[in-house]
Amino acid sequence: TFSIDVDTASYSNVRRFLNQGQLPPPGAVRIEELINYFPYDYPAPEGRQPFSVNVEVADCPWNSEHRLARIGLKGREIDIEQRPPSNLVFLLDVSGSMSDANKLPLVKSSMKMLVDRLGENDRVAVVVYAGASGLVLPSTSADHKTKILSALDRLNAGGSTNGGEGIQLAYRISVENFIPGGVNRVILCTDGDFNVGKTNQSELIRLIEEKAKTGVFLSVLGFGMGNYKDSTMEKLADKGNGNYAYIDTHNEARKVLVEGLTGTLITIAKDVKIQVDFNPAQVEGYRLIGYENRMLRAEDFKDDTKDAGEIGAGHTVTALYELVPPGKPLPGSDVDPSKYQKPDQLTEAAASDELFTVRLRYKDPDGQDSKPLEAPIKAEKKPFAQAGQDFQFAAAVAQFGMLLRDSQYKGDSTFEKVLNTASANVGGDDSGYRREFVGLVEKARELKR
Repeated sequence: TFSIDVDTASYSNVRRFLNQGQLPPPGAVRIEELINYFPYDYPAPEGRQPFSVNVEVADCPWNSEHRLARIGLKGREIDIEQRPPSNLVFLLDVSGSMSDANKLPLVKSSMKMLVDRLGENDRVAVVVYAGASGLVLPSTSADHKTKILSALDRLNAGGSTNGGEGIQLAYRISVENFIPGGVNRVILCTDGDFNVGKTNQSELIRLIEEKAKTGVFLSVLGFGMGNYKDSTMEKLADKGNGNYAYIDTHNEARKVLVEGLTGTLITIAKDVKIQVDFNPAQVEGYRLIGYENRMLRAEDFKDDTKDAGEIGAGHTVTALYELVPPGKPLPGSDVDPSKYQKPDQLTEAAASDELFTVRLRYKDPDGQDSKPLEAPIKAEKKPFAQAGQDFQFAAAVAQFGMLLRDSQYKGDSTFEKVLNTASANVGGDDSGYRREFVGLVEKARELKR
């Protein structure tokens, strides 16, 4: 049982390390964020469903005795012209640590890209924080683009960081300009260095959770390097029902704020949880790849008070499970089966050709009660080479993550195999993200030599 995750920050951070000629520390590699960095061509949901559920199963490329299952969700697309009005508050860190070229200057150009995409029904306010927090621009119609852009142009870095007070002011401005039925969101841009002022993290998180319940969500964009507090940023966005991205280049800003505008701004389902019920007659053991920070207890699945991840308009979410068939040894287990004990009694369903059942629960963006979805999946034998292009590419990304983490489960993965699989499954790749990935794998291979 786990919470979905559409964050992509880990991929951008890994890319930054590799482009600087360094291997990333294993803790910076969150495999689910690497996989979910890439869009996949899953079919759109039917009718009024917020997302579709797509499953594919094939042989596992790094362990020929195992199988690999992919569960993919595709959020409903919302036409840019049809998106609801937005009440946005940019909360910008202008402390001294933000003066580098890849920090405040990149924040300003990123926010300008976003402003360019807004229309007459949208509003923007700008709040800054350093030694003191302040309102640089009251909530202003995006019709007045020149006014908003000149407010951004005037920003300079200096002073120490007082993030807590800045967040409180940003929320106050957002609440004062709240749009019922619209997008109400604070967008925090920082290098993560909350080092002065109200930095009690539990107080900060409580505030963010309270505001999320009232419909004001928080997205976090990380910038820069060095003292960048990655885990703090991830946690703040999670509690604020928002997404978390790491902006290391103008291209990444364009991906998150221009190409992914509706997905970044518009939540179509919140607190999305996935539970997979495996048929023990078909599956001896299983392993969810990544999502270590997203695991939930089985009883949390139906508990509507337990927070989980959000899915934005048009977003895809992908999760991979490595499956061990019956009679095969479980990785990491050298215990012989008992000569006296038998497995628990199985139900009639276990005798069917079902491999597993995917169960989902989600809430509407403004809802309090979760809704269930369920899909039984039939067992099928399929060689990895016959799996779909998206399946094979996602598997290559997972292998790359396992190699960078030096995972005990990497099996016979090598950078060469990752390169071969990824290169063969680049597909149309209009955005060039998959080709860029192939280049990063080549860099990692050289650094590992």
